Amino acid sequence: MTEETKAAGADTPPDHLSINPMSPHFDGDLLSRGVGIRFKGEIRTTVEEYCISEGWIKVQAGKARDRKGNPLLIKLSGPVEAWFEDLGDDAPVAKA
Repeated sequence: MTEETKAAGADTPPDHLSINPMSPHFDGDLLSRGVGIRFKGEIRTTVEEYCISEGWIKVQAGKARDRKGNPLLIKLSGPVEAWFEDLGDDAPVAKA
């Protein structure tokens, strides 16, 4: 991977990201930059996890909890777009 490719990749969020620290897809450094998510053309602020290439997001299912106290999540399918909020309004968007 060249330096130019690394620099271009640094401006778009990864394909799969989660806010749960127990997940293998968690990255606190990237999340601290702020990640915006657009799902089916609507900006969503309640996304727990997303995957752009597979076209899904996971959101909480109300106030329901599992037996370990974690929120129950539902998986919604559709087009997903992600961008870093710290880059401003004209930030590059990662989409499938």
